[in-house]
Amino acid sequence: MSQLLRGYSRRHRNISRIFENHFNKLAPIFDKIDVNKEDLSLAQKALIGSYFTMEYSIESAAFFNPSAMEHPDQSELRTNEKRVIFSFRATGEGHISSVVFRTGILDKNSNLSIEPVGKMLAEADKIVQTVYDKKSFQVKLNEMQDHETIIPPIIIDNPVEMQGTENVIPSVVIDKKDKIQDKLKIISPDFILDQLGDNFTYEELTKILEIAIKDPEITEGQIKIINQILWMASAHYEIHFSIDSAISERVIFPISATEKKGIEDARFVKFTDDNGEITYYATYTAYDGMTILPKLISTTDFYNFKILPINGEIARNKGMALFPRKINGKYAMLCRMDGVNNYIAYSDKINIWNDAKIIQKPKYPWELVQIGNAGSPIETKDGWLVITHAVGSMREYTLGASLYELDNPEIEIGRLTEPLMVPNELEREGYVPNVIYSCGSIIHNDELIIPYAMSDYSSTYATVDLKELLSALKTSPKINKK
Repeated sequence: MSQLLRGYSRRHRNISRIFENHFNKLAPIFDKIDVNKEDLSLAQKALIGSYFTMEYSIESAAFFNPSAMEHPDQSELRTNEKRVIFSFRATGEGHISSVVFRTGILDKNSNLSIEPVGKMLAEADKIVQTVYDKKSFQVKLNEMQDHETIIPPIIIDNPVEMQGTENVIPSVVIDKKDKIQDKLKIISPDFILDQLGDNFTYEELTKILEIAIKDPEITEGQIKIINQILWMASAHYEIHFSIDSAISERVIFPISATEKKGIEDARFVKFTDDNGEITYYATYTAYDGMTILPKLISTTDFYNFKILPINGEIARNKGMALFPRKINGKYAMLCRMDGVNNYIAYSDKINIWNDAKIIQKPKYPWELVQIGNAGSPIETKDGWLVITHAVGSMREYTLGASLYELDNPEIEIGRLTEPLMVPNELEREGYVPNVIYSCGSIIHNDELIIPYAMSDYSSTYATVDLKELLSALKTSPKINKK
């Protein structure tokens, strides 16, 4: 054990606690083999836990699809400087994606200096089960059944099979050989939820499901329903990072069943509510290996994060991007629900979106395959500036730009007839060639700062004169009119 600690204590904060946490996840196994784990010493527990621990290089495959936002702390800066946060999609072994961060300072000339990256990664200190709203939960379950959503099994027969799945949100472990007298005649989402209050916890839900699953006459269809309920429940959670961690050390890693294969393309935006309160939101795509689920991250300090699914009819595809404030009293969102065109949606609730209207279709050769947003709209005095990504011949991804009216962003003021940016000879080589992609830009000193990924491998940034861009958009050919 001493040799193990010497080899890894410099690479991880409190490695012994990590070993202990992993040991505690083995409780079902010790119960099965009739071993009292309390008879083991701390060193023995840590040693056992180490055999269920491995290092993972989160950025070994790719570091891409960045978004930029203003840092909540703008103190101790020179005139016309701005402290910024960049989020990235980091991909490691097995093509599992997570969210990582970097901070930097833009000087008066928009030169960027990135702060040194921390040497250790910070694991979320606490995972908190949330309180669910029954109505929203029911809506999403109905959508899953209406669209015949395919999900991989969460419920399993043998606790040993859980090892290696790394789902921190606990699953309900089933042993079909168990027999209890509690028997449910009908297992359906309505039947399960009817036994719960308007607001309920994960523990309350799983108690009901544990009784239901032990019915000896349970059918495959009923198991599928319970899997759907558990899959949906695992989509809500909170994570908290220690205040002594640097932001570059914090990693939002997949921990729920809905995203076990990756957290993809987070689009962060600084959102200002009607009362002036500021919250940082990010829409992202959760992927479990078979099904995608649009989800929402919220934070005010980048230490504490809440994660919940996005519900509604339009929550079917990738690339949702929230406006930085409400429009006419409603939240507004860009989306691409059909995978081809740009849409806009409005809602009274930030996580429920049902109706959308198409506002932009592919028109020019460089965007004929599909068009989508490259991050949240940016408010300017001339209108909402939307950086777009477009796919043309040879699956080449480029960036474009459009301008929409402030009070009615369904009306396009103008759009570029040629790409704003295309991959150059160096940028076109990589994991996915001929691609540049961004998840969110910001304005600094009358310049547009566009962080972008190069062929799904690495990232950089570009600057564009804002006045020149807006002038080009306002004088471009009109696509639609009042």
